[in-house]
Amino acid sequence: MARAPIKDSLKSGMLGLAICAALAVQGGRAHAEDIRTTVVAGGCFWCVEADFERVDGVIEVVSGFAGGTVETPSYRQVVGGGTGHLEVVEITYDADVLPYDRLLHLFLRSVDPLDDGGQFCDRGFSYTTAIFVETAEERAMAEAAIAAAEAELGAPVVTPIRDAAPFYPAEAYHQDYYLSDDLILTRFGPRRKSVAYGLYREGCGRDARVEAIWGPDAPFL
Repeated sequence: MARAPIKDSLKSGMLGLAICAALAVQGGRAHAEDIRTTVVAGGCFWCVEADFERVDGVIEVVSGFAGGTVETPSYRQVVGGGTGHLEVVEITYDADVLPYDRLLHLFLRSVDPLDDGGQFCDRGFSYTTAIFVETAEERAMAEAAIAAAEAELGAPVVTPIRDAAPFYPAEAYHQDYYLSDDLILTRFGPRRKSVAYGLYREGCGRDARVEAIWGPDAPFL
């Protein structure tokens, strides 16, 4: 008679573990459904990648191209013009941690959304800004983000909202450029990519211009 309560206790414990395991699986599935991707163009993709890989909720940022007509374009093709592509990044993020509207808020304040001729020292169509959207909900949120930016700046934002387009990753040597210790030849002699990136970013005036536009609202300075 004394053993029955032990059996009941064991059964209850096993049932509880089974329920917890099922809830954990369901929770994992629900969480996985909030892992999303989005594509934005903000001029030099090295810089946008470097900025957004610092953001909580961002899982991965890949530099590449989108918006044009040439399949699997090379970097030289895109910057040479005629492909219709922009330099972009594809951001994979956890929407539970980084909601889409917050991501757009950060993006618009990391670029010059008043410039329709390029970004900073990089001129030409391939360096212009854009937000690529996949759904009507994303478009509405992008429109709201742009309206908020215009209200803050008191000027029209020229960053267009574009329909989602195929994303083509850039060559491997462009990925995580700002972190690489590989040596390249610059006008200052051999430099690690990470050092050359820092010199480029400063020389291009990106951060100085972003600070001039956004002041304390610039998130990556």
